[in-house]
Amino acid sequence: MATTPTTEHQFDTPGAPPSPELLRERRRLHTKLKLATQIGEGIDGYIIGGIGMAMGALTTDLHLSTVMEGLVGASPLIGIFFGGPLFGRLADRYGRRPVFLVDMLIFLIGSVLQFFVTDGLQLFLIRMVMGVAIGGEYAIGAPLLSEYAPRKGRGRLLASLEISWYVGYALATVVGAVFADVHGGWRWTLASSAVIAVVCVALRGGVPESARWLLSKGRREEADALIRKYGIEIDVTAELDERAQTQRPGFRALFSRRYIRGTVFASVFWAALVLPYFSIGTFWTQVFDALNMGDNAVAALLVYSFTAVAGVTAGCLVVDRIGRRRLLIPPFWITAAALALVALWPTSTPVIVGGFLFFIFLNAASSALTAVYPLEVFPTSLRATGVGFATAMSRVGAAIGTFLLPMGLDRFGARFVLLVGAAVLAVGALVSQFLAPETTDLDLATAARTAREPGA
Repeated sequence: MATTPTTEHQFDTPGAPPSPELLRERRRLHTKLKLATQIGEGIDGYIIGGIGMAMGALTTDLHLSTVMEGLVGASPLIGIFFGGPLFGRLADRYGRRPVFLVDMLIFLIGSVLQFFVTDGLQLFLIRMVMGVAIGGEYAIGAPLLSEYAPRKGRGRLLASLEISWYVGYALATVVGAVFADVHGGWRWTLASSAVIAVVCVALRGGVPESARWLLSKGRREEADALIRKYGIEIDVTAELDERAQTQRPGFRALFSRRYIRGTVFASVFWAALVLPYFSIGTFWTQVFDALNMGDNAVAALLVYSFTAVAGVTAGCLVVDRIGRRRLLIPPFWITAAALALVALWPTSTPVIVGGFLFFIFLNAASSALTAVYPLEVFPTSLRATGVGFATAMSRVGAAIGTFLLPMGLDRFGARFVLLVGAAVLAVGALVSQFLAPETTDLDLATAARTAREPGA
């Protein structure tokens, strides 16, 4: 069997700097992987942003009840609940590469079918299937990119995926605004995601398998070939040790004593971050109506979207400088306080505007970590499964919030809804305080080991 040195930095000639040919190959691969993954991530934000702009018109055209309105808004999140664990398990068992393409093809078909729906049930089912594909994207896209990423700067690279999410969200609001006054324009808004999916499918051809995944399966020769070809930074010894210690990869392993800490942390912090954002963003018009600011709802949604882009960009820039924990825990407390202030002073325009801007900016900044932390707390043999499960749990929370929010507004009012959002953020802060590890600049295998240590 062929062998390579088990150092962290491995290139075509041991001990020598990478050759120009190797640098070109590595740069080409990283660029292709980054674009293919960023666009896939952006699609999730696009469909959430699109439905927020289209909801009012399609509710009227399709005669949706309040219950069906909530189901349509929550449908992708429900689909992600199933798609994340399913595709994650498939990616850990059969490889990253095939799942990377199949999930995007499913999404492409669903995007087109949205244009032809005639009732709310059809739209709910189609968008739920699209959510299954998006769940697959979370479970495979970011893990594959992380397994090729260098140790230094990995956080910034992975966090850039969240910029794509918010850019997708903002782009959808612009497209929705363009079609807002067109008869049946909501159909074009929802179906326009097919254009993005076509580009993404084209980019994913020829992407190689993950060398870390090959090592986790004992396929050392194939992994060595990829390591030499692209000069991949891998602590091979740590990866092989992790493989030897992971006896039963699969869903049950996530709840074993060895991995339960990382499973709970990744699931809870992610759910706590996205539940208020998805709920408020999907029903932004209704929230503003309840706060007696309905005349400014469309303009406010655009500000909401682009403030989020600025926030996640800031998070991306500082994630490797200030560390993971500092980017997560203080913003949790501040955003909880911001929503609570809006709830307590719902008639003050400065409080409403300032509170929402603080919430949006800092929530988005911390959300950069949803593309980083889940990938670092699980070993290679469980990474896609763990990320898929954490994705599912985050979307369960977001789906529940999105489904219940319109009914909560009708029954209890905006103050109650905002206080619930503040409480969710406070729970995220408490869990993160005790369970969040500091994984900045660690090799993936070392980061996963650190996440299992109490007090990490």
